[in-house]
Amino acid sequence: MNANDIIAFFKQHPEFFDEHPEILNQLIVPHPVNGQAISLTERQLLTLREKLAQVQGKLAELVSFGEENDVIAEKVHRLTLSLLQAESFEAVNFAVYNHLQEDFAVPHVALRIWNSILKRPVPEFIEVSEELRFYAADLRQPYCGAAQNQEILAWFGEAAPLLRSVSLIPLRRDAQIFGMLALGSEDPQRFFPEMGTMYVERIGDLVGAAVLKQIG
Repeated sequence: MNANDIIAFFKQHPEFFDEHPEILNQLIVPHPVNGQAISLTERQLLTLREKLAQVQGKLAELVSFGEENDVIAEKVHRLTLSLLQAESFEAVNFAVYNHLQEDFAVPHVALRIWNSILKRPVPEFIEVSEELRFYAADLRQPYCGAAQNQEILAWFGEAAPLLRSVSLIPLRRDAQIFGMLALGSEDPQRFFPEMGTMYVERIGDLVGAAVLKQIG
């Protein structure tokens, strides 16, 4: 009788160990870590403990993600309230920079608006190149990754040479792009290509709607 025959027998007779429970304590197998001889029952308990530890680890990870999402959602809520209360473009601008830098701990923030009838003598309304407008129009979702676009990096002033990662969020009026919110960090892993962009997109929608309300 070979191993396959034994396996086939137990599959065909699952009641065997119920009818002969004493066999479980008589069968000896090696410990999975130190190789010490232990009973089959002990080995099964170890296997169950390992599976339980894996499940607990996954559960802890899910709880951690849930708590993190709750924290982010609360920050988005505070930003939303500030934008709703803003009664001028200057107030919107202040809310955007203040919340992203202080609440979300984004080191560097830059906002640019184009295709607007109303203008302001502030950096946010400085003209951008046609090439950049085409680039923004091609973004189907926020760009997260290495800081490469030199025109956008220039928006950050003296901090530009230090930036290693950025998130570029197009601002939309229906299907038309009318601006961009740029977030920058010296940490190359703060904004990376594989990161989720759901909250970043929502922030872009909120900022875009608040800006449009003030500039038309």
